[in-house]
Amino acid sequence: MSCTPVPMIHGECDARFAAVRDAFAASFAAGREVGASFAATVDGLMVVDLWGGHVDAARRRLWERDTIVNVFSTTKAMTALCAHLLADRGLLDLDAPVARYWREFATAGKERIPVRMLLSHTAGLAAIRQLVSLDALYDWERYAAAIAAEAPWWEPGTANGYHALTFGHLVGELIRRISGKSVGQFLRDEVTTPLGADFHIGLPAAEEGRCAEMVGPTAAENAAAGVGAFDPGSLRAKVLGNPALRPEVANTSAWRRAEIPAANGHGNARAVAHVMAALACGGALDGVRLLRPESIARAIEVQAYDRDLVLGFRIKWGLGFMLASSELPLSPNPRAFGHGGWGGSLGFADLDARVSWAYVMNKMAPGTAGDTRGFALMAALYGAL
Repeated sequence: MSCTPVPMIHGECDARFAAVRDAFAASFAAGREVGASFAATVDGLMVVDLWGGHVDAARRRLWERDTIVNVFSTTKAMTALCAHLLADRGLLDLDAPVARYWREFATAGKERIPVRMLLSHTAGLAAIRQLVSLDALYDWERYAAAIAAEAPWWEPGTANGYHALTFGHLVGELIRRISGKSVGQFLRDEVTTPLGADFHIGLPAAEEGRCAEMVGPTAAENAAAGVGAFDPGSLRAKVLGNPALRPEVANTSAWRRAEIPAANGHGNARAVAHVMAALACGGALDGVRLLRPESIARAIEVQAYDRDLVLGFRIKWGLGFMLASSELPLSPNPRAFGHGGWGGSLGFADLDARVSWAYVMNKMAPGTAGDTRGFALMAALYGAL
């Protein structure tokens, strides 16, 4: 693979996808990046694998081939995949009550909530009423118990509201109870090690030296994007502010080493695109089968498509995956799915084109929508197909 080199941009791309490299370089030239990586596959083959910039806000250390970074909610695609592996094997019934697997969940009106509502953000469990500290979030048993004791914020199944942090422990506790493994261990044993993908939920201490530093938006960037304080009484504030997360929290060892399957996966674009390539190719890659095609079809059936009670805009939800839509035009094809993360990361699979792609970065865009960096790369990719 080869195309014209660009200063500060490293890696490889097939000549056919030179426009992707150009779009990646343009984002750096415009001052929109500190460090980032982008990767894409076609028919399971890596056709773009680019990285560039710096791992730190001071721009003293270069982003390397093996640099990894926190991808925030793009992690949810990996967690959802783990749940679908169990469903594919007949160990998890998506229509069964959650309480069948998690006895303590059957309180406060949650006795009949089915598993699929956890995956589709329709269970009404987007926030916890009691104040929760970061230390509690890092303690699996404490945080899972707090969720199990919670009452739904709306009638389950009647609306969708983004379960920003609770999603990982809701789905993860089912994975743990069924498999006997934590989400991080299950992902490692069943997905990333077989595929050779450098992605982690619960980062080993030995890997911290490879982590890029998350760089939050400046006050001026927030102001320009119209991002301000939440109404403290709003559901959005209760979801996104308990516990309160700041970008710099992701640079701590406590965050990196905990297992927070909604938000603290660490990897690079190559790793995310590689995992998603297995899904784009019908569930198997390099002799490793993760899911049957019918299990993927079930995972991307539309579960909800309405204005999100937390985020405020329409999202089309499958079972754990964001689906491409007019509001989220992340592919020209209908069977494209994946997840995005706070600050701008994205990881998607496209069954129709047999394409996967991922963009991860450490310079976070303000707000929860409106970042166009990943969209520009996606447009260049599809324009070359």
